[in-house]
Amino acid sequence: MPDSPLVPPEKSRDSLILHATDNAVSWITLNRPEAMNAITPDQRERIIQLLTEASADPTVRAVVITATGRGFCAGADLRGTSAQPGERVAGDVARTIRLGAQRLIAAVLDCEKPVIAAVNGTAAGIGAHLAFACDLVLAAEPARFIEVFVRRGLVPDGGGAYLLPRLIGPRRAKELMFFGDALSAADAERLGLVNRVVPPEELEKTAREWAERLATGPTRALALTKQLVNASLDTDRATAFAAEAAAQEINMTTADANEGVASFVERRTPRYEGR
Repeated sequence: MPDSPLVPPEKSRDSLILHATDNAVSWITLNRPEAMNAITPDQRERIIQLLTEASADPTVRAVVITATGRGFCAGADLRGTSAQPGERVAGDVARTIRLGAQRLIAAVLDCEKPVIAAVNGTAAGIGAHLAFACDLVLAAEPARFIEVFVRRGLVPDGGGAYLLPRLIGPRRAKELMFFGDALSAADAERLGLVNRVVPPEELEKTAREWAERLATGPTRALALTKQLVNASLDTDRATAFAAEAAAQEINMTTADANEGVASFVERRTPRYEGR
């Protein structure tokens, strides 16, 4: 991370998050490589906006979050936030976390389109949690994941203590959070935090293949499936079964569900339109 807290003058605020839609896939790219993509409030708000727009846009059927340079996201940009405890008003920190990091992670979890993280390099702190909140995680071989909070004397935020135990169990989560050691991409895959590790030169290609495959799928069925899986560890069996039945009821009103059944009966490949 550079010593200067200033964004280079040639970079506009919008250029810190690159965005493009291609083949029904929304590509969201963190573009602050000189700071290992440590995330600023402006970047956070732009990502939240793009995820919200992706949910509402029928022409977007999958999302990829990735980054430029050597790092995926080195965490939150903490420069300028080092106020002494006596200077804070009670509730300031909790409010900042609630309206900041937690909103970002919730935006990923609540996005109605499948979200893929294509992790090109180090993902630390909120950067790691941004990846873990995604539905699928691809990692380049040099990528590392670091629960960096303990190194700074901080409690994990951005939903880390919620996400990690659900992904790898409480004991493994505590090990990562208590020690703050860097986790290699290969070890993250072994633990179940990463779906697949690929050579760096294949990361974008693999992310594109996965995203475009999702983008040709039954979009509403995928959204409902995502909701069911995300809620499954927070509910009892009766609630989960009721939610499953309700989701199936809703999904059977979609054109894609009718197309799926019709294509099965007619023994042909379905043509889903995301509706």
